[in-house]
Amino acid sequence: MNALLTEKHHQIRAKVREFAQKVVKPVIGEYDEREEFPVALVREMGKLGVLGMHVPEEYGGQGSDYLSYLIAIEEMARVDSSMAATLAAHNSLGVGPFLDFATPEQKARFLPAFCTGEKLWAFGLTEENAGSDAKGVETTARLVGNEFVVNGSKKYITNGGSDISAGMTTLAITGEKDGKPELTAILIEKEREGFVREPMKGKLVWKAADNAMLYFNNCRVPVENQLGERGNGFKIMLKTLDSGRLSIAAIGLGLAQGAFEMATAYAKQRKQFGQPLAKFQVIAFKLADMAVKIETARNMLYQACWQKDNGLPFTTQSAMAKLYCSEIAREVADEAVQILGGAGLFRNPEWPIERFYRDQRLLQIGEGTSEILRMVISRSILAE
Repeated sequence: MNALLTEKHHQIRAKVREFAQKVVKPVIGEYDEREEFPVALVREMGKLGVLGMHVPEEYGGQGSDYLSYLIAIEEMARVDSSMAATLAAHNSLGVGPFLDFATPEQKARFLPAFCTGEKLWAFGLTEENAGSDAKGVETTARLVGNEFVVNGSKKYITNGGSDISAGMTTLAITGEKDGKPELTAILIEKEREGFVREPMKGKLVWKAADNAMLYFNNCRVPVENQLGERGNGFKIMLKTLDSGRLSIAAIGLGLAQGAFEMATAYAKQRKQFGQPLAKFQVIAFKLADMAVKIETARNMLYQACWQKDNGLPFTTQSAMAKLYCSEIAREVADEAVQILGGAGLFRNPEWPIERFYRDQRLLQIGEGTSEILRMVISRSILAE
């Protein structure tokens, strides 16, 4: 029981947990095995009301606080990370920049469809030479008359390639200022000529999520699709990642919780030397350590989220939460495999820890590698 939680938070947890258990869990393993993005499940998530959760009601959202949204991600990741990633990328990376930087006209034009599951939206930062080095963007957007002409590419973009992906917010060079590239955020719909999308297969992680390579070949976009002020793209990206890191932390927390529960259930059932594994102190202590890590991660994440919801600085706390939650997801998933032994080394609908073990590996890389996060945290400490 966390002191920050209200009855509404508990209701949201119960609602999403029931959906994940009854709707997602029975079928998601098959989608994962086929590397197929489950559009039908996304539509159902839209009906559940978890897409665009923190969008104001006037634009079709729930108007919820950020903690409610993170609880929804946590509960989805407790069952499957692909669906949790779809939910997180759409809300934090897709919708988030609209809430902070879009004009009223842009909000009215885009947001209602983002809250229903009708359309998903992506955020494009990563390129061949841009990722941890966010200023390494090479995609260009040259202003010609009243249009941007965009050339370049983005990679690994979540929610970027499916039929219901409506487009993306892309970071592009629109000129030069003080001898440095001027970065601007631009909204690019999938229908724009010269915008080519290529779904990515052969992934280790999130096999039922939509990840894509995106290419721009003289792609023309009207100037009214500029998001925020020209040259403000890097600021938009940083603010988006601060919030996005909380959602990745929530995936790590939920995945760790699911792996822990799986390992606990297996340890109670599996017998060796005439008694359940859970009766052996070495296994019981593993479970105790896992429980401590999960509780610590949850408290850290919820505190960071409370700071965001209350308008307090949370950049450092977001980095800490993402770093810790992603790394305890790795540790808990690894120990869970150890407890399941041979049963954890194969695809197994009853004990899908193999999928959890794979899926956790992205968490120490996406939206700030563990190394970059340690840089963010250490700079904050040394600046005091």
